[in-house]
Amino acid sequence: MSSRFSFFASSVGAKVLVALTGLALVAYLVLHLAGNLLVFLGPDTFNGYADILISNPLVVPVEIGLLAVFLVHVVKAIQVTRGNRRARPQPYARKAGAGGASRKSAASTSMIWTGLIVLVFVGLHVRGFKYGPHYDTVVDGRTVRNLYQLEMEAFASLPVVAFYAAAILLVGTHLSHGFWSAFQSLGAGDDRRSRQILRLGRAVAAIVALGFFIIPIWAYLLGSRS
Repeated sequence: MSSRFSFFASSVGAKVLVALTGLALVAYLVLHLAGNLLVFLGPDTFNGYADILISNPLVVPVEIGLLAVFLVHVVKAIQVTRGNRRARPQPYARKAGAGGASRKSAASTSMIWTGLIVLVFVGLHVRGFKYGPHYDTVVDGRTVRNLYQLEMEAFASLPVVAFYAAAILLVGTHLSHGFWSAFQSLGAGDDRRSRQILRLGRAVAAIVALGFFIIPIWAYLLGSRS
């Protein structure tokens, strides 16, 4: 057991932890998006789905586990970034004609900053929706929390919509490189497979970002017409 802890305390182990927790968070985002898209089916469907989650006795342990995964990802990512900067305070100069196509991009060079912004965004999001105003409604004869109304009210404000849209674009930027980077840390394989994972990561990031992006805009447009 001690050897396992010592491995995860090492630089290589820290990268593995960042990769594993990052992929777990991607999976959660996909599931979270699938649930959130039910808002397009109307208040009863959305509120009924939300109540199933809220009333599940496993919701608290799952939330604690998710928080632990998120915190490990953030702490280890900062640790890896600081370690990389100490090991290489000056970036390597790229020689003309050396190597293949570079994987360096705006997404890859801004990972720590987009990650920290996403951290702040998640905190605000949880505060606004999980601990925000409580409205009740009746679905199938049961009194449940009216999260549909809360969402419509939150996204009736254009500045809030703009903030969410900008934050979601940063989430997509973070995912577009983070997905590929996670598999690289876990030993993705040859260059061909690496390119396939890079394309898959960009596709996943685009789907997640687009899905979360359209919800506040749709809610704002729907509210402005009513």
